[in-house]
Amino acid sequence: MNAPNSQRPEKSLSSSPISTTVAPGSEATVREIAQQPEVWRQVSADAAELRGAVAGFIGPLLARADLRVILTGAGTSSFVGQIAAPALAQALNRRVEALATTDIVSNPQAQLAEDVPTLLVSVARSGRSPESVAATRLADECLSEVRHLVVTCDPTGDLYQEHQRRDGSMVVLMPARANDEGFAMTSSFSSMLLSCLLILGPGDQSAVEALVGAAEKILATWQERIGVLAQRGYERVVYLGSGALTGLARESALKMLELTAGKIVTYHDSALGFRHGPKAVIDDHTLVVVYISSDPYTRQYDLDIVAELRAGSNPDSVIAVAAEPISPALGDAWVLGGVAGVGDSLLAAGYVVVAQLLGLSFALHAGTTPDNPFPAGDVNRVVKGVTIHPLPVIVEASTKAKR
Repeated sequence: MNAPNSQRPEKSLSSSPISTTVAPGSEATVREIAQQPEVWRQVSADAAELRGAVAGFIGPLLARADLRVILTGAGTSSFVGQIAAPALAQALNRRVEALATTDIVSNPQAQLAEDVPTLLVSVARSGRSPESVAATRLADECLSEVRHLVVTCDPTGDLYQEHQRRDGSMVVLMPARANDEGFAMTSSFSSMLLSCLLILGPGDQSAVEALVGAAEKILATWQERIGVLAQRGYERVVYLGSGALTGLARESALKMLELTAGKIVTYHDSALGFRHGPKAVIDDHTLVVVYISSDPYTRQYDLDIVAELRAGSNPDSVIAVAAEPISPALGDAWVLGGVAGVGDSLLAAGYVVVAQLLGLSFALHAGTTPDNPFPAGDVNRVVKGVTIHPLPVIVEASTKAKR
């Protein structure tokens, strides 16, 4: 079943606030980062139209107390699930988990061991990665009762084509501009994240409008705060976040790694987990970015790690990104205006703009081409080289290994 929204014609993007930085090989990435506020407004409008249809589609499953909701995708798309899952679990009052398609495909009998009613929410920019369709087919094979909600940007992709008219499936298509042309997922990531939260969650359109305003301000002032960091000679960047923002830390680290073609080494962790060994990654050439939670309780742990790291030898190399000011005793924070009180899962869409711009700035300073950081094809925009093995072969191989 295809959702009743189509990729309608959209007005052209106004002049980009970061257009002055455009270098050859970065045009698409710059455009796709800058267009996000406008695209989010379209996603919000589309979600408002779709909520009724989605509710009707998943209603029979939501009535089941033993329902399992799985948010799945690969790479950046899997991080959409990690960020959205906590908020959706609260909104739906059901079990919601994030499982990567790469884990489902490689180990389906473990990941899908519980034969309970399941809603598989597949998130994918192109839907052309081999694991995208394979994960949905394995769910059909392993589970007695499963429905598929596909959130994607590409109407020509394999995932869209397989599920658009299938019984037990519903496809939600993002605005056309969200189908990024650049290598790294930027507007596709934030659009699919917002769509999942709006069509399955409370549908807080006022929060989206607040995020639009915050993102517009970030984009208008990025050279002042973000661009200068690329000039400092950092060789490593660490991203920390708690709860839903742990998934954002993963996405942020991947953006920096992708856009700089691996020239900047990145790491991610939770605020508490970082002390348990990974803190050893910090040296004199390390930038640390801490995403501060909007939850008052969780926020305390994020601020604790900010205080601890800023008490070290390089306090200026610790950036706190927050939705509201922090204690002056802890130093400055980069505050997104107008989003205080917005939940972490939604807030991640605003925070990620900072990470995207950091990745772009470091990439340009390193001399890479963000639109195609790997011209030799060592890493691809759409994953290649994956062989999907039939499940009976996997079972037989597993049985032989135990003999």
